[in-house]
Amino acid sequence: RLELVESGGGSVQSGGSLRLSCAVSGSTYSSYCMGWFRQVTGKEREGVAGIDRDGSMSYAESVKGRFTISQDNAKNLYLQMNSLKPEDSAMYYCAAWTTFGPGRGCFYGDRWLTYAHGMDYWGKGTLVTISS
Repeated sequence: RLELVESGGGSVQSGGSLRLSCAVSGSTYSSYCMGWFRQVTGKEREGVAGIDRDGSMSYAESVKGRFTISQDNAKNLYLQMNSLKPEDSAMYYCAAWTTFGPGRGCFYGDRWLTYAHGMDYWGKGTLVTISS
């Protein structure tokens, strides 16, 4: 079983930066895909940035060039968010999942972005608020 604990959320002005962290613990966590999702009240939870076990990454179009996902040797997960916009305001969640199956990897094209219902583990979230 994995435990995921997010931190680093807060309130900043538009154009500012935040760095989210996700502390990962538990057995066999190295075999999981990892990523960040976000959710606004009343909307579906959506993928933001993901990282495969080999270090390859995937981003939602809306955050490409502004957000960077990374992972340290202890498999803790980070999300550097720059040039933040009011529409980035949301609860941000750390997630872990197994692959989509043989030959499909962690992302299976971009299917993982809308696959929140298939995630194996979630953190409790950290709130990000961007003011204009």
